[in-house]
Amino acid sequence: MTHGESLARRGVLTGIAALAATPVLAQRAYGPNAPPQRYPDPDIITLDPRRFGAALGNAAIRRLHTGMAWAEGPAWHATGRFLVFSDIPNDEALRLTEENMRVNRRFRSPSGFSNGNTFDREGRQIAFRHYHRDVVRYEPDGRITILAARAPEGAFNAPNDGVVLPSDGSIWFTDPGYGALMNYEGERVPQSADSPRPFMKEAVWRIDGQSGEVTKLTDAPFKPNGLCFSPDYRTCYIADTGASHYPDAKKQIWAFDVDGPRLRNGRTFADMTLDGRAGMADGIRADERGNIWSSAGWVGDGYDGVHIFAPNGDRIGQIKLPEICSNVCFGGTRRNILFMTASQSLYAVAVETRGAHFC
Repeated sequence: MTHGESLARRGVLTGIAALAATPVLAQRAYGPNAPPQRYPDPDIITLDPRRFGAALGNAAIRRLHTGMAWAEGPAWHATGRFLVFSDIPNDEALRLTEENMRVNRRFRSPSGFSNGNTFDREGRQIAFRHYHRDVVRYEPDGRITILAARAPEGAFNAPNDGVVLPSDGSIWFTDPGYGALMNYEGERVPQSADSPRPFMKEAVWRIDGQSGEVTKLTDAPFKPNGLCFSPDYRTCYIADTGASHYPDAKKQIWAFDVDGPRLRNGRTFADMTLDGRAGMADGIRADERGNIWSSAGWVGDGYDGVHIFAPNGDRIGQIKLPEICSNVCFGGTRRNILFMTASQSLYAVAVETRGAHFC
């Protein structure tokens, strides 16, 4: 062995020893065979103790189900005491029952590659379908009622997520068009081959609860995605995921004033930048205190999960997940369980607040 070979061998051995001495952080285990999580859960972060009082010291994040391709659209049915959520690429909707907190069976298959789900004042499921590019209602007798498939300007891109305004039964929904950009989550249309916009300008729409008339609320966000109302229904929040395709799009959540059947005064509610890293908000919900709980992702460990914002837009809390979080909703008998659809899994955690609305 030459002197040079000896030095090289010594360098390799030194490197191996250094690696052996470096502590390896074990990834948190989830599932029925995972060890108990020590309280308080280290992945529930309080950023502002004065304003974020929803974190419980003796509640842990649980993974309730896994194996989906891309989980989305959770919605809680208060009377039936079950959660419906979508597995978009597998073209099905799943159901979790409160009785055993398990996903017992497929709820709808095929589902039309539905994304978002919600329930109206009569407890009927409303789904926003990528493949058919429409908004539908499932009737108690099993029939499907198409509520909207076209806007005044033409066919929708691919409806994504929506909510019902209880006062008049109108449905407010977003149409960013993702399901028309790929076969994986719907059906790619020819116009989308070289463009992020398959048909119309991405927008937020309203279906009148009485006449069924479809009107545009705003097209200010580049790609409007999740949306929710404040507890008093005077503010509408809209997540913008336009940065997925538009370089000029900000990674933010918008706020609009609700003026009857119109939206006014669009502005930035919250910036998704945290510690110099910016991901995207997707599904959002309000709690009874007016805080906004936003799914967050596309950054990595320490960021992906749920970010909680005070009514003035300050980030006051965070829930870290090992997967990109797509959407959230409050459920359970007392609406104090936060359900989180995150990539391939469904998670839940008990919180010391309640959802402002039922789904």
